[in-house]
Amino acid sequence: MTITQQEVQHVSLQKAQNYVNEVFEAVKKRNPNEKEFHQAVKEIFDSLVPVFAKHPHYMDNNVLERISEPERFLTFRVPWVDDEGKVRVNRGFRVQFNSNIGPYKGGLRFHPSVNASIIKFLGFEQIFKNSLTGQPIGGGKGGSDFDPKGKSDGEIMRFCQSFMTELCKYIGPDIDVPAGDIGVGAREIGYLFGQYKRIRGGFEAGVLTGKGLGYGGSLTRTEATGYGTVYFVEEMLKDKGLSFNGSTVIVSGSGNVSIYAIEKAAQLGAKVVACSDSDGYIYDAKGINIDTLKRIKEVERDRIQAYVKEHPDAIYHDNCSHIWSIPCDIALPCATQNEIDEKSAKMLVANGVKAIGEGANMPSTLEAIDVFLSHSILFGPAKAANAGGVAVSALEMAQNSMRMPWSFEEVDEKLYHIMKNIYQTSITAAKEYGHPGNLVVGANIAGFIKVADAMIAQGVI
Repeated sequence: MTITQQEVQHVSLQKAQNYVNEVFEAVKKRNPNEKEFHQAVKEIFDSLVPVFAKHPHYMDNNVLERISEPERFLTFRVPWVDDEGKVRVNRGFRVQFNSNIGPYKGGLRFHPSVNASIIKFLGFEQIFKNSLTGQPIGGGKGGSDFDPKGKSDGEIMRFCQSFMTELCKYIGPDIDVPAGDIGVGAREIGYLFGQYKRIRGGFEAGVLTGKGLGYGGSLTRTEATGYGTVYFVEEMLKDKGLSFNGSTVIVSGSGNVSIYAIEKAAQLGAKVVACSDSDGYIYDAKGINIDTLKRIKEVERDRIQAYVKEHPDAIYHDNCSHIWSIPCDIALPCATQNEIDEKSAKMLVANGVKAIGEGANMPSTLEAIDVFLSHSILFGPAKAANAGGVAVSALEMAQNSMRMPWSFEEVDEKLYHIMKNIYQTSITAAKEYGHPGNLVVGANIAGFIKVADAMIAQGVI
């Protein structure tokens, strides 16, 4: 009996699927009760089946087992003294996940929710996100369950100094380059860098990114993640003859990513009518006033509810998750992981959303993503749409190495082209592997292949 090409392909796909399933079950067994990490792994693994079917040498080299196990996972005690003279203790983390295409690169998150599962999910995602940027940077992530909210500058400084006293043993410009994330902004990066410099006895500018402009930081870094998300979504929209111009947009969060996504969307002609914080959200039918928002969040460090005191026509609502009930053309989740669940996704679809751009890390659950894709909603996954921040971090590293800064316009232009290239790379990979238009699959495959090829080329490490 002659076996047809279609039957051969089916056998290959089944073998690849079995391989993916077996490795995923092994990951769950080795990392019990780490739901966020399991979610991130499954989302990527499922996308890679057609790659393994077409290129079985990745299976032969057990790349999936290797790439899903961190090269190093660090946990450490962080003792610090509060303003009352009492010793407090938090836990610090750093995962150095993959260094095959460059030094580990990924942010630090200071938030009470931080645990091993969240750090590993973020670090795993970072491998593929960094790969997509085209920059020579590997995947890492870190942080602590320390909560900066309600702490004085002195308390935050003492915590950062204690945190860096331990972390400095494992990082360096050519080893591991942390940056900021939730709870870690310019203030925290400054304290961390100062302590690293004090311990090392030298000015190694490239060890941290997100630094102040006066000591090695890059112009456009503050805006990079938010701007990058909008640049990516604009590319998605162009392919369908759509644009931000004239569109109604909602953006979750009101931190760094959200503020600059709002700013760039407005510059492109959109009307952004809502944003949020962990307490609730504001709705301003006239469009969010970006100057007011920046002052409240960046200068006064106040809650989003303060916005309505200056804009009485705006409305504040408790429960930030209800922001997704607002009708819009484009939704940009820029707050935190799993903020859009299946119910919220269905609500957005019912209200006519045309495009989703993930500015945060993994803000949509797997069920929510299925809803968007099944309804043919344009969907920009985080590892692609959220990559602008780390892309400009890599540009900051380049400027530090050259001892030469670039202008805002130069960096912004480079960021725009990086995000455009990420879109083109992802959409091309999706088509090549049988999932045209699916940017989740395309981004995962494009990010994976570059790292997997480097792993094989470098031997069993």
